[in-house]
Amino acid sequence: MARYARVTTVSMSGGSGDTAEERARTAVDRAVANIDRAADDDPDIIVLPETFTGLGCDSDMWFATAEPVPGPTYGRLAERARHYHCHIVCPIVRQDGGRTYNSAILIGRDGEVIGICDKMHPTVSELAIGVTPGVSAPVFETDFGSIGFAICFDLNFRDVIEDLASGGAELVCFPSMYRGGLQTRIWAFDHAVYFASATPDEGSVIVDPLGNVLEQSDRYEPIISRRVNLDFADMHIDENHQQWEAIKAKYGDAVELDILSPEARFVLYSHHPELSVEDIIAEFSLETTQEYFARSSLRREEALRGASL
Repeated sequence: MARYARVTTVSMSGGSGDTAEERARTAVDRAVANIDRAADDDPDIIVLPETFTGLGCDSDMWFATAEPVPGPTYGRLAERARHYHCHIVCPIVRQDGGRTYNSAILIGRDGEVIGICDKMHPTVSELAIGVTPGVSAPVFETDFGSIGFAICFDLNFRDVIEDLASGGAELVCFPSMYRGGLQTRIWAFDHAVYFASATPDEGSVIVDPLGNVLEQSDRYEPIISRRVNLDFADMHIDENHQQWEAIKAKYGDAVELDILSPEARFVLYSHHPELSVEDIIAEFSLETTQEYFARSSLRREEALRGASL
């Protein structure tokens, strides 16, 4: 059955001031103002840029913005999450147990921490000033779907998206200093996930599981928002397309087929109030792309073994 969620991301610059404390505090002021604006769309989740409290700082001041969780930045954003009854992704430089991390904190609708993701692949310059790498890319459950994170430089390393995909992520949030460009669409397409980035200034995107850019921020509108349906499955056209006519004849617009013919792929969405995508798959004996590729690889191995006899 349909699982709709409104995904919102914010492009913003950093704070002002002569000290790390002033820069962090004024950055949070700016973030809260953007969250208040973003709330007009009644979002289910709002994503802010990577370490937004340290945006525009040199490396020493950036490192000095580190704070624990709970801490002042988390506290202010948690209040906004409770007020608007939405999830907020709060990316900060985080202190914990004598170590410093580049982290994204997922705050729930009740203002509580659902989970924390630490950047798995800090840049060489981050490592040089003492940032500790994360060890995995966890996936967190929310009331609308499964959420994972990649933070900026993580986008260059396949182990991150492989962790997220194996963990069942449906939406990958990408707080970042750079836009990511084509790679955001490749990750979305290759692993059938929604992708939502938040970067400074402009160029944040929301990408669907076929790699289509649904929304992109610019200098005129730094806040983007899109309602998506997380009850979906990625499929190959082979051996599935024969069922399209029967599916549409029975369910009409309660089932959506988003077809990408050049790549021979499509995404099946259920808008039905009672039936999930899994129900549709079972009824019409459909096969997901992952299942089809696994079956193809198995048949290939069997053929190779037979040829060697």
